[in-house]
Amino acid sequence: MEDKLSIIDREEKKKHFVNAFIKYYSLTIKLKKMKKYQLSVISSLLFFIVFFFSCQKEKVQEKLKGEEITAPGLASTPESAYNIEVVLKGEGNQNGHIHFRQHPDPAKIITLDTKVHNLKANHPYLLQRAVDVVLDGNCTGTNWLTLGYGLTPQSIMTNFKGDGEEELWRDVSAIPSGTTFDIHFRVIDALNQVIILKSDCYQYTVR
Repeated sequence: MEDKLSIIDREEKKKHFVNAFIKYYSLTIKLKKMKKYQLSVISSLLFFIVFFFSCQKEKVQEKLKGEEITAPGLASTPESAYNIEVVLKGEGNQNGHIHFRQHPDPAKIITLDTKVHNLKANHPYLLQRAVDVVLDGNCTGTNWLTLGYGLTPQSIMTNFKGDGEEELWRDVSAIPSGTTFDIHFRVIDALNQVIILKSDCYQYTVR
């Protein structure tokens, strides 16, 4: 009788051990599956977060671009409205360039770093400008003003190669900020007033 009980007890313990092992193994499998699922969920969540913020960044950049273009007032005026690269053209290889700049300072001084090339050697020339307020890109102004050092006209003298350079300037403090003009330039012979170089039509806003 005692042997039978021992055998039954051993069988019960064995069965209990097997059941415990099966439960442990099942739990291990479930945990692995849960980890895989969690990793998958976390990866998907991270992808969504990155995608969402990328979209938001693009929207903000587009909005800022739109505001930059459409915002009213002088704050939205591009630098190109204040600063111009003027190309001067003449016959053959005669040419020139004006580095036209108005720096952001209260004095409202325009600098015109002017260069001419392939003109008559050792000869004086004058730079002139004319403006109009009909802003259509068609310069019709004939109010030619000779430029120089402020209100004093200054000639541009060429060297033996026919090249010349002069840094001219003009005070526009009397003109209200925000005033816009169509403007064009020309270089004339200082002795006989013949037009040597001309520019296209540009647009300029007083800073």
